[in-house]
Amino acid sequence: MHNFLEAGLSPKILQAVAELGFENPTPIQKAVIPKLLSSDKDLIAQAQTGTGKTAAFGLPIIAKTDPKLYKTQALILCPTRELCMQITGDMNDFSKYTEDLKITAVFGGASMDKQIRLLKEGSQIVVGTPGRVLDLINRKKLIINNIKFLVLDEADEMLSMGFKDDLNAILADTPEEKQVLLFSATMSDEIKSIAKTYMKSPDEISVGNKNKGAENVEHYYYVVHAKDRYEALKRISDINPDIYGIIFCRTREETRLIAEKLMHDGYNADALHGDLSQAQRDNVMNRFRVKHLQLLVATDVAARGLDVTDLTHIINYDMPDEIGLYIHRSGRTGRAGKSGKSISIIHSRELSKIHILERQVGKKFERKMVPSGIEVCEKQLFKLIDKVENIEVNESQIEQFLPAVYKKLSWLDREELIKHFVSVEFNRFLAYYESAADLNTVPAGKIETKSDTGKNKRGRGTTFARFAISVGAKHKITPPRIIGIINERLQSREVNIGKIIIMDKFSIFDIDKDYQDEVIESFKGATFEKRALEIEQIDSRQNFERSSRSDRSNGTERRDSGERKRRR
Repeated sequence: MHNFLEAGLSPKILQAVAELGFENPTPIQKAVIPKLLSSDKDLIAQAQTGTGKTAAFGLPIIAKTDPKLYKTQALILCPTRELCMQITGDMNDFSKYTEDLKITAVFGGASMDKQIRLLKEGSQIVVGTPGRVLDLINRKKLIINNIKFLVLDEADEMLSMGFKDDLNAILADTPEEKQVLLFSATMSDEIKSIAKTYMKSPDEISVGNKNKGAENVEHYYYVVHAKDRYEALKRISDINPDIYGIIFCRTREETRLIAEKLMHDGYNADALHGDLSQAQRDNVMNRFRVKHLQLLVATDVAARGLDVTDLTHIINYDMPDEIGLYIHRSGRTGRAGKSGKSISIIHSRELSKIHILERQVGKKFERKMVPSGIEVCEKQLFKLIDKVENIEVNESQIEQFLPAVYKKLSWLDREELIKHFVSVEFNRFLAYYESAADLNTVPAGKIETKSDTGKNKRGRGTTFARFAISVGAKHKITPPRIIGIINERLQSREVNIGKIIIMDKFSIFDIDKDYQDEVIESFKGATFEKRALEIEQIDSRQNFERSSRSDRSNGTERRDSGERKRRR
């Protein structure tokens, strides 16, 4: 199946699909649609969210449902109200030209009377959340004795939300002869147990590697002290002015607190958590979907079922306790062929989690340094300039005001006018970041001190090579930043780094001699805050301590990394 025309779908379904702009099926659609159209066997399909699963099971179900039979023939279970509404909307779009086919959504937090009335009118396909579906079954308002299809969509999410007993009760009430379709991003032991109990020799399809992250997502992490996490979050947001993402917190209280702080600080943000009423939740979700909000701060439970295809970033303010949760979080970006970024803000004790996730997700996680105030200001300034440069000018509307404006600003020359213009929007950032501290912790590379004999204290007998690098105190470089640059260029945190001396215009660092060639090669093209870095190996016997003392009166002396550690 290379396109939908080859799938064997009816002309009416193909017409609806064409109007939706569907051209080439996604991998999960290529694998599932032909199989469901030609077979009644149960199916387990593993794929990440946002890969086109709804069309994969929805199109064949519509094709095989009898519109003239006014009984429920297909039951689709999903974890949340939002996903329920989304699936129902998609199914209605797919069946736009299929006459007499009715699709009904049933979920909590909405009028049950209205849902019962729709069911009485005859709904061939019912999409629902487990709690409301079971309630309607117990009230004998939803009759599932005749269903031919049972779909468990995002089964792992339903189980993690505590719907296991509801699912077992619903499945036990379904007819023996039916086709069960199970879709899940991950395959836990509980899902395997349900499959073993309620499915008959199912076919299995896996799009991508099992329990792996989405292919289009890049993974980054920042290491900061716990007390600096919020400041780091703001800088990450500021360095990405077009960010449109979800910030994940562990608890409702922290979600509320972080959202309130962001809003107080002028960020376009709001919170999504379990303490909100349904009306409040709907309001927040709608504002986020139409991009009236740039940042949504949420718990894992509250964000379930939220399906937005063009998120640019996922930020883990708190690392999740389970690997599956990280995969679900990161899978919310990088959808529909677009790229996305998953960012984690961690402290040094959580580095082991990063290594575990790298193995599980199958991708390298890149360490980033928290941007400096200068970097943030530069990014925001050019964002402003781009906005001005590309603004559409409506000359007919502003022409009558221009003479007065020209007269008012005539005393400013071109350069002064640009300065005034930039300052109107930019002074807030400049003032805030004028004395911004370096938030990066001492990176995970080993900081080595030296004894009087010149031997390494933590790695006895290590021989060091000495290098000079073309940034110093006047460029606001610090020992942690130098170590971070070394780690980034070498792509290793295991290299022994010795003494670091910060001079006025350059700096000195010692590094394990076994890596001296790699240092020279890896620093080709390196920069620090847009400044090209030049590096050269120097005589390790040369003593710069005396030279650095001469800078004391100018306040440019910097202690080596070992002295910093002893002082703490």
